[in-house]
Amino acid sequence: MIDKTSQSLQQAISHIKDGDTVMIGGFGNAGQPSQLIDALIEHGAKNLTIISNNAGNGYHGLAALLKAGQVDKMICSFPRQSDSYVFDELYLAGKIELELVPQGNLACRIQAAGSGLGAIFTPTGYGTLLAEDKETREIDGKNYVLEYPLKANVALIKAYKGDRWGNLVYRKTGRNFGPIMAMAADLTIAQVNETVLLGDLDPEHIITPGIFVQHVVEV
Repeated sequence: MIDKTSQSLQQAISHIKDGDTVMIGGFGNAGQPSQLIDALIEHGAKNLTIISNNAGNGYHGLAALLKAGQVDKMICSFPRQSDSYVFDELYLAGKIELELVPQGNLACRIQAAGSGLGAIFTPTGYGTLLAEDKETREIDGKNYVLEYPLKANVALIKAYKGDRWGNLVYRKTGRNFGPIMAMAADLTIAQVNETVLLGDLDPEHIITPGIFVQHVVEV
């Protein structure tokens, strides 16, 4: 019998190792798997590379993970906001590395990894510092930059409901990066508000099929 449910956050997060690349879903706080992040802090894995939309808000969630000193590198689109206190302090002190990726490129590079593509050509970033030392090409009279897929050892995402096979549905804007991150990671851990019986999820509403999810934990 296939049963991907974990009995605790700690059990689910125990698969993350020092030095792993971890994708964390969320657009700011919307759809951020906060309880999984808290469990990761307690777990203590360090020297992590984090791929996320931003670099944390205030002192909770992703910001708390950075403050715990467990992250060596951030790959994100919006590292600085009005309340990005923790990242600002670490970056200015030279304690964290940053790879800045335009948001559309971030999504496309993650999606490319999940789709098995070798690379993509994008117009975003051409002629700027973000394109330095990267291959460029003119296609149909327009200039593009070659960008490589972003993949991860583990993806931490949040969904609304899930079943024991790992099928997931999302709630409104909480969906954001979750579906493509689940496809781009070797192992996906999803926290859900509710686990339901097989067959209770309308197949037409399932956004992430269970084939892309290895662990489901209800919080």
